[in-house]
Parts: sequence; structure tokens; C-alpha cells
Amino acid sequence: MRYIPLSGLSLRDIEYVVAVDDLRNFSRAADRCGVSQGGLSEQVRKLESLLGVVLFERSRRHVAPTPQGARLIALGRDVLAAARAMIEAARVQTGPLEGMLRIGVIATLGPYYVPSLLPLLRNAYPQLKLQLTDNLTLPMLRMLRHDELDLVFAALPVGGEGFHHAPIFEEPFVAAFPASHPLAARETLAMRDLDGPDLLLLEDGHCLRDQALALCGMPPRREQPRLAASLEMLWHMIGAGEGYSLIPRLALRHRAEWEDLITTTPLPDASRTIGLVWRASDPREAAFIEFARFLRENTPEGCRPAAWPDPGSKGVAG
Repeated sequence: MRYIPLSGLSLRDIEYVVAVDDLRNFSRAADRCGVSQGGLSEQVRKLESLLGVVLFERSRRHVAPTPQGARLIALGRDVLAAARAMIEAARVQTGPLEGMLRIGVIATLGPYYVPSLLPLLRNAYPQLKLQLTDNLTLPMLRMLRHDELDLVFAALPVGGEGFHHAPIFEEPFVAAFPASHPLAARETLAMRDLDGPDLLLLEDGHCLRDQALALCGMPPRREQPRLAASLEMLWHMIGAGEGYSLIPRLALRHRAEWEDLITTTPLPDASRTIGLVWRASDPREAAFIEFARFLRENTPEGCRPAAWPDPGSKGVAG
């Protein structure tokens, strides 16, 4: 067996390889890592020579890990995660929420919550640098599990082992109807009133779809002739008169131009709990809980603070 000295391995080279695997493109990987494409390519070749393994299959239009390369890159990700955990464990003593914080926000929340969140964080955490992304819940939980994100704003509860969470606020739902729809004239509504053929939903994979079905007492898998890919498209479909749906309260901001097309009705018993989710193994847990408490104390207008469980209970750290 060939001896490979540990001194020949560098975390930076492993970062280069992981970036190429993520982006499947040497040029974009170099941009992400802040180096020239030639420099990155040369370091990847040196690492391949050291390991005695070809990590990537390369062509002009195609970059993909070889089978053995995929196995080694997965181990490299674990090495980077362990290195970051060591750095964050050291930061716990000096200011855990300083520096870079990679945050994911579910797509039905991000555009409506983040604009008010950013000034709040800029004032309260001036040393914090944010890297934001939005997506569906499951892809972001996978990113969180693989140490590609530090925190996720999601609708609770979330599934999967190895995550802890803290509730922040309760966001009410409203029913949104085309102005000419018969239900639009009703001053009060029960959830059962919305169980009808005109109910519009988001595509499968959106947690908001499952919440709407559950609140309306409908089966989890209901055939729909028309599904919206995003909350904005769902709103447009309602405005076009295709049907009605449940809309989160924060998504009603800046909709004045739709007043003649869409009527909204409050639903007192319908809401979702927005919370912070992190890896159970993250040494910054105490700081994340305090961060969630701070956000809860600054609940956005139209929402209400979530019930805060006793410290140490499952709701805060389990």
C-alpha cells in the first residue's frame, strides 16, 4: 500500500474539489473559491496525483466525479465539516454569531420576511455576514445536514433525525378569492368551506401545500388540474379567476394593485409556526436559541410570537 503523508493534504485543496463537485464546472468553482481557473485545476491535479486517483471525468462539456472520486469527495466533505465545527466551537467563547452565517429560508416565506429581517439584523448583529438562499424545505434540510447551511427558517415541525429547532412566530393564513367568487362575499369562513373544487394548491414538495390540505381536511394526495410552482404564481392564478387558496399573512404586503381582483378573508384558526432549525451537533446551539428568542421578540407585523417552550424541552432543542 502506497504511503500518503498527511502533510500533502490541505483543506483548501479539499474545498476546491468539493466546489467542482457541487458546480460540475471548473470555471464556476474557481469563481466561488476566489482563485483563477488554472490555479484551481492545477491544485486538483496535484491532489489526484497525491491520492493516486482520478477524481473527475473531464471533457469540454462534462465534468463529473468518477465512482472512486465520488467516494473520496464525500469523505472530503466530512473533513471540511469537522474543520468548520472546530472553528465554530472556538468561536462560542468569543462571539458565535460573528462572521459568516449561511441561512436558508423556505420559498413561501423568504421574499416577504427577509426584507424586514435584514435591517433588524444589521442593527443588532453588525459583525454578522449573511449568505442567504431559498428553496423547498427538504432540499434545504439536506443542505443543513451536509453542513452547506447553518440555519433554516422553516414551518414547524420538520422531519428527520439530527435537527433541533426553536419556534419564532405564528403566521396566520387568510383565504384569497377572486373578487367575483361567491365565497368572497362571506365575512366569516370555516375551514370546511374551502374544501371545494376551486381550491388551488402549490406543487408537491411545498410544505404550504400540505398545510393547506390538512387545514381544509383533505387527503394529503389530492389530484389537481392546475398547480402553482410558486406563491407568486398562485396569487396570479387567483387574480385571473381560476380559483381560491390559503395565503400566508406576510405575503399580503404590497398588494394594493390587486384590490379590485382579489378579496381576502381572515381565518382565525389557521396559521403556521415559523421556526429556526439547526444541526443538533452544532456547538453554537445556545447562541442559536438566543438568536431565535431575539427574532421572536421582533415578530413581524401581522403575526404573533410563538409559544416559547420551557428551556431544554423538545420544542426548543429537540
